[in-house]
Amino acid sequence: MANTIKTIETVKKSSGNIFADLNVDDSDGMRAKAELALAILRLIEDRRLTQIEAAQILDTDQSHISKLKRGRELRRFTFDRLMGWLIKLDQNVTLTVKQKSKNQKNGYIQVAVF
Repeated sequence: MANTIKTIETVKKSSGNIFADLNVDDSDGMRAKAELALAILRLIEDRRLTQIEAAQILDTDQSHISKLKRGRELRRFTFDRLMGWLIKLDQNVTLTVKQKSKNQKNGYIQVAVF
């Protein structure tokens, strides 16, 4: 009879922000950038643009589109750049600033894509 080893794994429920779950610095900012990047990539895909065509529209290099698509170096893409790309893709970008609630410890960044 063969010996079997049982492995017990602990699974933790996500907070809804993978960056926070992984203890990434500026997790709210990183999640917001990921949401903006995803919106850009969906628009590129919906329009069936190649990376070269997208780069021409966004006035950037194809390598930046590739990095965005692969999720590489997301931290290096500024909010300004990502929002500018959305505008170049004929999207309206609206920022809303509001006071945090009294029971909330810190302010946060949140992106809503419609």
